[in-house]
Amino acid sequence: MKALILAAGLGTRLRPLTDRMPKALVPVAGKPLLHHTIHTLRRAGATSIVVNVHHFAEQIVHYLSTHDFGLPIHISDESQQLLNTGGAIRHAAALLGCADNGCDEPVLVHNVDILSNADLPALVEAHRQNGAQATLLVSRRYSTRQLLISPTTQRLCGWTHLETGEVRPTNVQQHIEQFAQRAFGGIHILSPQLIREMQSWPEAFSIIDFYLEKCITHPLFCHEQAQLQLLDVGKTGALEAAAAFLEELRK
Repeated sequence: MKALILAAGLGTRLRPLTDRMPKALVPVAGKPLLHHTIHTLRRAGATSIVVNVHHFAEQIVHYLSTHDFGLPIHISDESQQLLNTGGAIRHAAALLGCADNGCDEPVLVHNVDILSNADLPALVEAHRQNGAQATLLVSRRYSTRQLLISPTTQRLCGWTHLETGEVRPTNVQQHIEQFAQRAFGGIHILSPQLIREMQSWPEAFSIIDFYLEKCITHPLFCHEQAQLQLLDVGKTGALEAAAAFLEELRK
């Protein structure tokens, strides 16, 4: 299985730490976030990893060149332009082996600032069993942005912003009470075929925007796991909690 770590973000919520280092190298329990994510993916069965870089890109390149994680790790360089989550996946397609029709192996995508006890092999298996084009890990946690999911099939049907009342696509607005609402966990798996359909999109775009357009015509599913614990380490106040979180996971 090939995996992509999204590590190019500016990490504005982690300032002032990210005024001198990329978010991916912010330490948690003595190791960079990137270290923890690579080991999570390797334990889940990843055979090669691509890491996208932009903010302080050279620091991540140096870190990876001086540490051996026991599997090939490639750099998807976005130093000239930050491409957002969807654009990052398309930009990395060749490194992931998804640029032509010869590959049918799905790609696991993992945000670098997410720590969890997620059963990633179970996510991959659910993706395969459903014949899905994409499968998103979701959880019952508060977020102003919620995915709208069919409670019977677990198909992705839309998205809503709880504070503004916005619903997308607009045709699900009148049926919104019929859907389960879940928060996206920053971990998802998608097919090479779906990645190749990104070619007509702008250079930089959100993967959620892409999924919301494709869910109308494509089999996109959400996957929820019992007892899932997930922590977004995107702000300085979460770093102390992150160290305790990792310690708890090790028990």
